[in-house]
Amino acid sequence: MNSLDYKATLDYLFSQLPMFQRTGPAAYKNTLKNTLKLDECYGHPHRKYRTVHVAGTNGKGSVSHMLASVLQAAGYKTGLYTSPHLKDFRERIKINGQMMPESAVVDWVGNFKANNELWKIQPSFFELTVAMAFDYFAHQEIDVAVMEVGLGGRLDSTNIITPDVSIITNIGLDHTNLLGDTLEKIAGEKAGIIKEEVPVVIGTTQSETVPVFNAKAQEVGTSIYFADQEYNVAYSMLSIDGKQQLNVQKQGKDAFPELALDLLGQYQHKNIPAVLSAVNLLNEKDYKISEDNLRAGLSNVVSNTGLLGRWQVIGNNPLTVCDTGHNEDGIKSVVQQLKNTAYKQLHFIFGTVGDKDPGKVLALLPKQASYYFVKADIARAMDAAELAKRAKEFGLIGQVYSSVNEAYEKAKSCADKNDMIFVGGSTFVVAEVL
Repeated sequence: MNSLDYKATLDYLFSQLPMFQRTGPAAYKNTLKNTLKLDECYGHPHRKYRTVHVAGTNGKGSVSHMLASVLQAAGYKTGLYTSPHLKDFRERIKINGQMMPESAVVDWVGNFKANNELWKIQPSFFELTVAMAFDYFAHQEIDVAVMEVGLGGRLDSTNIITPDVSIITNIGLDHTNLLGDTLEKIAGEKAGIIKEEVPVVIGTTQSETVPVFNAKAQEVGTSIYFADQEYNVAYSMLSIDGKQQLNVQKQGKDAFPELALDLLGQYQHKNIPAVLSAVNLLNEKDYKISEDNLRAGLSNVVSNTGLLGRWQVIGNNPLTVCDTGHNEDGIKSVVQQLKNTAYKQLHFIFGTVGDKDPGKVLALLPKQASYYFVKADIARAMDAAELAKRAKEFGLIGQVYSSVNEAYEKAKSCADKNDMIFVGGSTFVVAEVL
């Protein structure tokens, strides 16, 4: 295979199929018709291995990667499907941390296009990518796949699976134009992944969403577990090897002292209970995951799965960090972490998408920072000058740059070794820096 074949394949996927990342709500399908048709055409591949399903507004990517890492450490051949990707399309489809080979992507898409002369399906980018993951995992004879929901839950293409465990991390106001404008409505969409006799773990107890999840679990006749009522991180510290050392309690008593986690964001304290509850339930379903497997998996998430962009340190002197948190709750967590980080001056490279009002996010950002406003290289991104104008209303002052990389180079040249550079606001801004 030459690299031109792969480039042409990506061009077909990215340019010729409706893609939410590029065009936003116009690419969202409010039906599973195409997904079910594709599934039938490929012989229901997702039925050939076990699955775990992960939804939520924030944290679902981290939880998916942590669980995949733990399953790998326990000796399972583990598929991992996540979205969006940051640098390479193939980050979406991995087995034991290895991305689907370029040649396999080219062959699969080529076969689809040939077969589709007869099938006449018009899938979105996401629908086709999920079908590719299901089929690739089946051909590779994996043991289990961790499937991360793309958007919502009820109508998401991943929602045709019957998993061993379902997980919903938390609910925040995001994609309100598609999922609803209240936490209750959004929870209703996420609750669409709760299935008959499949236990569901809820990561964060929220008064608005508890009745929604309880009602759905009762309706389909399954058990529901609120992870944060069982486990909590009592405290954490950074160890010499640069990992978080967590002291995790179970109902007030020490359960996992000195649990090492190589993901550094403090917001992972909210995600760990969901992972621990899910592992308990998997073990009840005949999985064999020991405490040693659990500890090894959590200590090596990045090396086992290749996770990018979660409070990722990409430079020192000045400390340079990127994070993909982009909605109100995600930015709250980022700002909290910034408050707990020592630096002289903060240089903040910031961009966002244009189809969401940035006001609530801008209101949260620290005023004592130098801002570098940017527009990521996608059609959905908000114009940098427009963003700077909106930011000024919230007392955030900075300069506009013509590209993410220009802003990054400028920040590096302006920052003192005791300063901090932070890159975020949008997954797409982080992707360009990485």
